Amino acid sequence: MIVANNMEIGGAERALLGLLQAIDCSKYKVDLFLFRQEGPFMKFIPSKIHVLDENNKYSDLAVPIGNVLKKGHIGMLVGRILGKHKAKQFIKKNSLSVSNSVEIHYSYRYTKKYLPRITEEVYDLALGFTVPYYIVDEKVKAKKKAVWLHTDYSKLDGDTIEERKVWSAYDYIVSISEEVTKAFLTKFKDLKEKIVLIENIVSKELIQKQANEIDVKDEMRSESDFTKLLSIGRFTIAKNFDNIPDICSRIIEKGQNVRWYIIGFGSDEELIKNKIKEFGMEKNVILLGKKENPYPYIKECDIYVQPSRFEGKAVTVREAQILQKPVVITDFSTAKSQITDGVDGVIVPLDNQGCADAISDLILDIEKQKKLIDNCKNGNYDNLSEVNKIYNLID
Repeated sequence: MIVANNMEIGGAERALLGLLQAIDCSKYKVDLFLFRQEGPFMKFIPSKIHVLDENNKYSDLAVPIGNVLKKGHIGMLVGRILGKHKAKQFIKKNSLSVSNSVEIHYSYRYTKKYLPRITEEVYDLALGFTVPYYIVDEKVKAKKKAVWLHTDYSKLDGDTIEERKVWSAYDYIVSISEEVTKAFLTKFKDLKEKIVLIENIVSKELIQKQANEIDVKDEMRSESDFTKLLSIGRFTIAKNFDNIPDICSRIIEKGQNVRWYIIGFGSDEELIKNKIKEFGMEKNVILLGKKENPYPYIKECDIYVQPSRFEGKAVTVREAQILQKPVVITDFSTAKSQITDGVDGVIVPLDNQGCADAISDLILDIEKQKKLIDNCKNGNYDNLSEVNKIYNLID
């Protein structure tokens, strides 16, 4: 059994698709339960995977409270409101400016008693792939249970006492990189023995195939002397896209002609648009919106940039390497687990001026770009064998 939130566009969802495609369904029967059967990635779920029916109560999670009221689910409504109130109390008591981690955790914590068991079947292994993680712990019967760790936990301000109870309930905590593990253990040292390293699974063959499905030259049209930069991700604080207009303006000030394209969506969209206006970057920073197939855009760009404040292990960086692009990532705490600096990518300073200087230097250094491309051509980024580690959890 695999449990996830939905199939919207995102790195975790891409990683889930990689896992679903890699599993050998001639040996393992796989049930997938989604809280909401929605999102552009729904159509990419392999036919070999059995998708369980949606449950009305679970679809009340992570949607506006008004939607829950309209459906008349009073218990879920009470739980959502109580969770929101308790989260505000915790944030105020602990002097946190904002904490999505607390808000999400409390929203689920106070609604779980109104949720039915997903199914009565007993599984050999149940995987909690995305939040809320207590669902697999309390609403699924399984001989063994594992939960996925996708992000740099040291950057999240959460209720560690309550969250430790959730993590502790699992037999395994799956970390996607060594750096993600280190960050997690800064808060939960006692859970070290539960950690299992399983990297995000990406299919080189599928990515290369989808990269040729459409021509996006018109959409990413640019004069021949312009360098096309591309970034992909949700519009959230973690991705740092709100600083792209400032960074881009500094690159232009250094004499470089660039167009910086951004693919994604999310709560920070208005902030990013306002920053584009503030720095006068309307012609240079272009929002392309939500794209269910980003690979033709990666293929078309000159340099792929991941300017994040923090990350677990960005799936898009691996995908850009598979498509043989020079990759730039900022020096977030888990960056060194993502690329080898100067070999298959470049790690640049996180501050805007340092980032702009380093990107400008790479634009000018054609030989270095060729070296990065050649190393990506020779790199082994297709890691379908990681699925064997999941089989081992059962065995």
